[in-house]
Amino acid sequence: MKNVTVSMDDAVAEWARLEAARRNTSVSRLLGELLGEKMRHDDAYERALQDWLHRERSWASDGQPYPGRGIL
Repeated sequence: MKNVTVSMDDAVAEWARLEAARRNTSVSRLLGELLGEKMRHDDAYERALQDWLHRERSWASDGQPYPGRGIL
């Protein structure tokens, strides 16, 4: 574990203290958990995006224009 110093607005610090108390944890642990969740979410999104971008496309266009809205 790494110790870091964090600067934040007073209102943010107050919210963090209240939220940590509500969750029965410390502000330090709360921030670590929130940042860990953000990291996992961003990593999962990036993996999904890269998977989609590198997926072979099975559809192809024959060059015809898309149908207009009135065709349905």
